[in-house]
Amino acid sequence: MSDPGSFDAVLFDCDGVLVDSESITNGVLRSMLHELGWLISAEDCFRLFVGRALSDETAVVTAHTGFVVTDDWLSDFRRRRNEALAASLEPVPGAVAAVREINSAMGGMIACASGADLGKVRLQLRKVGLDEVFAGKMFSGMDQPRSKPAPDVYLAAAAFLGIDPARAAVIEDTVPGVTAGVAAGATVFGFCPPDSPAHHPPKALLDAGATHIFTAMTDLPALVSRPIRANG
Repeated sequence: MSDPGSFDAVLFDCDGVLVDSESITNGVLRSMLHELGWLISAEDCFRLFVGRALSDETAVVTAHTGFVVTDDWLSDFRRRRNEALAASLEPVPGAVAAVREINSAMGGMIACASGADLGKVRLQLRKVGLDEVFAGKMFSGMDQPRSKPAPDVYLAAAAFLGIDPARAAVIEDTVPGVTAGVAAGATVFGFCPPDSPAHHPPKALLDAGATHIFTAMTDLPALVSRPIRANG
């Protein structure tokens, strides 16, 4: 693991880190699960699905509904999700300025490594004005052999940038994402805004291996540019 403050690149998750998408995406998913007869609560929907690819969680849907998830159902979910995101998505407060500052300081050595499908990543970054900053440096776990919590997408991003993943800072907000960053050998910063809907408390991210917890994106540029002490 790299010493904080000596990073060669910064690798960002997307949902919940750069864009405030989790409530929108999970609202669509919850509605579709209700249509299948599973009256899942918003809290349980976040707990079961946030930070993981829906295509990897189809057995959970089947276990609660008896419905065998099809490619057509997943495609319908993505269509309805994308329509909702295009209409309502906003950036995480402070994220756009923080990314631009870090990109400048790192000489462009940043990437977005998401568990979501690449179409969603591109839509979201375009919607909040970060598509040019991450142009050519967007990675989806769904394009890798394994998605988060496996490290594959972070390893792919590090390889593209030509760096040792142990010299990368990873910015994550969920336990599966932190687990993926740690498994890649990176130093993981856990983002825990107090109003996050994802319900991944600081202790959970620290237990998963996050080195440091921060609550505001405005703090991130300074955190990745200087040595820090891990939270205990």
